[in-house]
Amino acid sequence: MLDNSVVSETPQAHAADVEFMVRRGMTKGYQLLSLLTPPLYSAFALSRYGRAQFTINRLLRATWIGGSVGEHSSIVAGGGFEYARSAYSNAGQVRTRRIHAAYDTASIRADDHSTIGGILFAVLTPAILWKRASIVNLILGGAGVGSAVGLLAHHARTISGDAAPKVRIPEISSPPTPPV
Repeated sequence: MLDNSVVSETPQAHAADVEFMVRRGMTKGYQLLSLLTPPLYSAFALSRYGRAQFTINRLLRATWIGGSVGEHSSIVAGGGFEYARSAYSNAGQVRTRRIHAAYDTASIRADDHSTIGGILFAVLTPAILWKRASIVNLILGGAGVGSAVGLLAHHARTISGDAAPKVRIPEISSPPTPPV
C-alpha cells in the first residue's frame, strides 16, 4: 500500500482534485445566478416593457436560463474559472483546497439547502401554477427558484444564530516539491 503523500502527488489524484473543484465551481455558479436572475430579470422586464408584458412563464424561463446558461454562462464560467485556477496549480495546493472544501460545513449545508429547495420547488411549482406557464419552464424554473430559496434559507439560518458547526480539518503533510 502506498503512502498517502505518494498517492496525493500522482497525476490521477491531481486530476480527481481538479474535477472535484470544477464541479464545485459549477455548482456555486448556478446557485449564485439562480439567486440573482429573478430580481434582475423582474427589474429589467418591468422597467423596459411594463407590467403588461411581465408573466410567470417569462420569469420562470429567465430563472432557469439565467441560472444555467445566462450571465456569461454561469455554470460554464464557474467551472472554467475553477479549472483554470486548479489545473495549472501545484498539486499540493489543489489537494489542500479540496480538503478544505470537503470539510467546509457551511458550504456543504448551503449546497444541501439549495438542492432540497430545487427539488421541492421543481415539484411544487407545476402543482401550483399548472396553467400559467409551459411545463418545461415550470419544472426548470421552479428548480431555479427553489435553489435560490434554499440558499436564502441557509443564509437565514446562519444569520439567526444556527450556523453550521466548525469541523477540525486534519493536518495535511505534503512532501516538499522539488525545484524546477
